[in-house]
Amino acid sequence: MNYFDFFGLPHKLTLDSKELESRFYALSKQWHPDRFARASQDQRRASEDATATLNDGYRTLKEPVSRAEYLLKERGFDIGEQKSGNVPPELLEEVFELNMALEEIETSRPQLEAARQKFGAMLKEVDRELFAQFAAYDGNQDRTILDKIRGILNRRKYIRNLVSQVEKALKDG
Repeated sequence: MNYFDFFGLPHKLTLDSKELESRFYALSKQWHPDRFARASQDQRRASEDATATLNDGYRTLKEPVSRAEYLLKERGFDIGEQKSGNVPPELLEEVFELNMALEEIETSRPQLEAARQKFGAMLKEVDRELFAQFAAYDGNQDRTILDKIRGILNRRKYIRNLVSQVEKALKDG
């Protein structure tokens, strides 16, 4: 059983976080191992398995990016690191330019802060684009939209890595 089905939720990218949380607590009570302390070994094992699925599913579904990756995988899309031949050339060019810009930045705090602002703004823009595609997919469940979402998620990973590199440089400096 997949996480959406386990929680009794539609297979959508946009979920009501309060509804997810409510279902999480209800299922936690239903499957809590203490309720099965005197049950058969099979029932205790089922409770433990359900609890593990519940916790993993909640962590996955409550975060929009992990939820999108999960749904993509469920729909048969490879979400692993793409080989450079599968990445659009414009994305590779953009990542190359951003990495070069990051390397050229001196280790001065003002330049690193400016880079963090720039990359942070790029990340926010990618997230806006991602959530717009979530809504588009939820509206008609078109697989071509999932392919767009996969591309946006790949771009997001690259930008998130740049943000992490700048944050590390700021912390180390």
